[in-house]
Amino acid sequence: MILPINIYSDDILRKKAKPLKGIDRGIEELIAFMFETMHNASGIGLAAPQVGHSVRLLVIDISGLNNYSDAKPMVVINPHILAVRGYNDMEEGCLSLPGVKGDVERPAAITLKYRNEQFEEMTGEFSGMYARVLQHEIDHLNGTLFVDRMEKRDRRKIQKELDAFVSGSVTAAYPIAREPLTAKYS
Repeated sequence: MILPINIYSDDILRKKAKPLKGIDRGIEELIAFMFETMHNASGIGLAAPQVGHSVRLLVIDISGLNNYSDAKPMVVINPHILAVRGYNDMEEGCLSLPGVKGDVERPAAITLKYRNEQFEEMTGEFSGMYARVLQHEIDHLNGTLFVDRMEKRDRRKIQKELDAFVSGSVTAAYPIAREPLTAKYS
């Protein structure tokens, strides 16, 4: 099932998501729907708040990117960044801000503690696009959007687009939530 994606002006994107205490059939279903929704929207990452569920869950699949064809899709639950190394700038976009792009500085590599789709505790080192996408999606779990991390002068350049989200005059090539979603996992 393809879920509508919450956009910039939706309150759920500004809330800190709650940790999951385990996996049940409903969460397994949500994970499958999130992958389907992300792929339908040509995305490479999606956090649960973006589809109306305020829980600490995200999915990524960067296998469609150049140099990452062997990358395995990931389910990340209750992530916690333990360490960061280096920094780099890169242009980012977001399914919750269709058509908006901007440069964001982030750590180039991270050490991440998280639970996988079997709710097993994992620790991993991630760099390159893995690190970038994981940090972007973890920001969603903390109520932060990539535009919040942009330089003020760069953000001013996209202010008209951000205002369009607030006024409701936005379209996307995938379903977006026209009204805040009420979720059974929130």
